[in-house]
Amino acid sequence: MATHSIVVFFVTLFLPCYIANEDFVSIFPFLRVYGNGTVQREEFLLSTPFGKLVPPSLHDPQTGVSSKDIIVNSTTQVSARLYLPELSNPEEKIPVLLYFHGGGFCVGSASSRGDHTYLNRLSSLGNVFVISINYRLAPEHLSPTAYIDAWSALKWLASHEKGGVEPWLVNHGNFSRIFVGGDSAGGNIVHNLVMWAGRENLPNGINILGALLVTPYFLGSQPVKFEPNNFTETSVYKVWKYVCPSCRAGVDDPQINPLAPGAPSLTCLQCKKMIIYVAEQDVELRARGIWYYEGVKASGWKGELQIFEAEESGHVFPIFQANHPETLTFFQRVVEFLKN
Repeated sequence: MATHSIVVFFVTLFLPCYIANEDFVSIFPFLRVYGNGTVQREEFLLSTPFGKLVPPSLHDPQTGVSSKDIIVNSTTQVSARLYLPELSNPEEKIPVLLYFHGGGFCVGSASSRGDHTYLNRLSSLGNVFVISINYRLAPEHLSPTAYIDAWSALKWLASHEKGGVEPWLVNHGNFSRIFVGGDSAGGNIVHNLVMWAGRENLPNGINILGALLVTPYFLGSQPVKFEPNNFTETSVYKVWKYVCPSCRAGVDDPQINPLAPGAPSLTCLQCKKMIIYVAEQDVELRARGIWYYEGVKASGWKGELQIFEAEESGHVFPIFQANHPETLTFFQRVVEFLKN
């Protein structure tokens, strides 16, 4: 992986929004906002080794995992990439992980090389069936579209408990061990998805067993400990108003600030256990991840709650720092979480 590309990504993700030229403002690496009001997606990630789109494979040479792309919603054409590990028993039922990629709700793909490599590895090590969702992105599809797509995908998954159109899921999914996970914006989606499950039942009585939030994307107008002084000037803050222009509360909308005044109680989180992973060098979102953990803990939620911090690691380190010692520890902990 090109070191330069990774450094550029980490540095620019948290820099203030800047004017690239007289025609547009760049909220790098997410969006360009033109003077006439047009908003376009930045294409930077697609040019990096971890952002390049790659096809699925019926047998990954490193892991033995099989993957394929399918449509999970014929109306919206939302797709998913499925990952099935090598099974010693062809009738084996294994845990199912519904996963959501990051990218500030504006960029990223379930087909990106970084996500594909990461989830191949997780599927193999955890002996877990992974469903990675290509939810629709802003600016074409504004919030709450990503959450609606996530809930639709979870209902699609649950509908297979009594049979369905996807044979891998029907034949190998253990519907008593359903997990949801995501990194960055995907971690935010996981929070909102588990809250949604607290107010609406899934088909066939399916429940979410566990939730995995990796360097999750949360914001708020009031600073929390460890945040930099210019926290509201960073790209992760600037982009939100283009993701959800209808949010009157801005970064204090409960979608992005789960501890905002008037936000639903976190006791409504409908899962039995949760892992939150933050990273020491995640300049902005580390603080919000810890703050979210403390909020869930203080709420009186009855589930099993854990938080871990990856030392000397940055945002979404399992993808961008795949060979870091903390990434190896991350996989060990997540595998234990999925199995126990």
